[in-house]
This record gives sequence, C-alpha cells and structure tokens, in this order.
Amino acid sequence: MMTIQSFYKSKEWIDLVAYLKLKRVKDDGQLYCEHCGKPIIKSYDCIGHHVIELTPTNVNDVRISLNPDNIKLIHFKCHNEIHNRYGYAVRKAYIVYGAPCAGKTTFVHNNAGHSDIVIDVDNIWQMISINKRYDKPAKLKQCAFGVRDCLLDMVRMRIGKWDNAWVIGGYPLRMDRERVADRLGAELIYIEESKETCISRAYNKDWIKYIENYFEIFQP
Repeated sequence: MMTIQSFYKSKEWIDLVAYLKLKRVKDDGQLYCEHCGKPIIKSYDCIGHHVIELTPTNVNDVRISLNPDNIKLIHFKCHNEIHNRYGYAVRKAYIVYGAPCAGKTTFVHNNAGHSDIVIDVDNIWQMISINKRYDKPAKLKQCAFGVRDCLLDMVRMRIGKWDNAWVIGGYPLRMDRERVADRLGAELIYIEESKETCISRAYNKDWIKYIENYFEIFQP
C-alpha cells in the first residue's frame, strides 16, 4: 500500500507523467500549461496535477491516482496557485538542486509563496556577516552551516506555521540529496542547465572552477 509521499516517488507515477509530456505536445512542438495556457519552457517547471485531489484514502485507487483524465500538466507556480485558491492542506518540502548559476534561486523566487520558508545557505552566509554575496570566510563556516542545520531540523519536524519549504543547494551526489530528501520528507527538483550556460552566468573566475567541478562529480 502506498502513501501519498511514496506514490509521487513511484516508477508508475514518474513514467506516467513522462508519457503524458510526450503525448500532450502540440503540433508546434510545444507543451502548454493546462491551467494558464502558456508554454512550459523547462521540463522541471512541469508538474502533474490531480484534478480530483489525491488523499490517503484514494492514493491506491488507480482510477484516480493514475488516470490520465484526472491529471493536468501545469506550471509549478500554477499548481501552487490552484492549491492556495481552494485551500487544500498541502504542506510540502522541496529540495531544489543543480549546478552553480543554473537558476535554482530564480526558480524558487518565481514559485515560493509569501508564507513559505526558504533555506539558502548563500543567503545565510551573507546574513551573518558584512561581506558581499559569495564571500565566505572559512572562520564563519561552522556558524553558517549551524544556522542551516537548525532550519532544516525545523522543516523535518514541521515546526512553525509556514506553508511550504524550499531548500536550495548543489547536492551533486545522488546519495547525499536522497538522504536529505528522505530525512525532510521532501521532493527533489533538479534545475537542469548546461555547463556552458552556467559558466556564461558565472560571477567571477572562481565560480567557473566551482561549476566545472560540479559537472565532474554530478550523479544524475
């Protein structure tokens, strides 16, 4: 028997959404959001939405959970708007991961709500010092990661009245990100971007090294 959390990680669900993405591409080669009607440009910005809400009592009923007629492909932001509009009690955690300069922070800024909690270690480094962003003195490392771990524990224990939680990080190693996702009960969102594009967005030469190193060790 599946729970809602295990269902969204199941091969059946992942394969169905991949199939629907291919089947619902229009003649112009574009996939359109079935809520707002605008193109879905990035694969990671497409989410399968159940018209009849998935609940613990119907998650194992394939006529609802795996019924293509009950699933719309929509933007991530549209999905959040739908749930907020109808007051669904959805309190989710997301781990948004990818290479430096891939667009992780931009994705979260475009999708997080007013009452969501966002855990970005780059913001924490900047918050606890007078330094510019990405200037990270080694002497502050223990403090920065201590603050991060405290916030992650709040997400894990669901402490506070936040709506959704967004954790931004690189997580190039599969075991590391899956361990954190399991610990937080979080969904993984990979912000896929090419190495060349990331390098073109790099802030300085040091970041080019970080980007190249990320792609060398990344495990899909």
